[in-house]
Amino acid sequence: MRRAAPFIAILSLALSACSAERSPSEADVAAAPVAEADTADAVDGPRAIADAGDARMNGYGALDLGLTAEEARVEWTGGALQGKPDPRDPAACFHLSPAGQSTPAQLAFMFENDVLVRYSVESPDIVAPGGGKVGMDEAAIQALYGGTLETLPHKYVQGGKVLRSAEDGGGLPSKLVFELDAAGKVISWRVGMVPQIDYVEGCS
Repeated sequence: MRRAAPFIAILSLALSACSAERSPSEADVAAAPVAEADTADAVDGPRAIADAGDARMNGYGALDLGLTAEEARVEWTGGALQGKPDPRDPAACFHLSPAGQSTPAQLAFMFENDVLVRYSVESPDIVAPGGGKVGMDEAAIQALYGGTLETLPHKYVQGGKVLRSAEDGGGLPSKLVFELDAAGKVISWRVGMVPQIDYVEGCS
């Protein structure tokens, strides 16, 4: 038993030396490559889609998603907003649109439970968050958004498609949707909250 102590001491020293040899030095750690982009993506999650003029992922112009219809009428700076809720069901879905448009669908604001939950655009003159607009083809749209838009068949347009973003990485869990015709051209787009962003028929 007396001979075991020196042997254990020698073994401990050997293991310590081995550990020292295997431990990376500060220089080794500094030289090791770091996957900065992957780390950032893991921490930050989905990137926010950039504003484009008045179009934002959390609203349009002076109107933020979440406003009541009364607040929207007060905040809107582009003239009067036309439209009203069904008096029989004030919580039901309805649209407000700026007066003077050729059609109400050129720019329309959707309300449900008296809250602004989505806006939609058919005008080629209004640019969507991130740069897309009516008239662009599918390849150009996907290129703008880094190929990240989910592709789905259109419910009503034969050969048409719907391109849908993931939930935005900004302050609200909103989405951006483009509708394409059979020729692959954007015919409308919209920004809004789930589930209203996926109402294909609008409020009808």
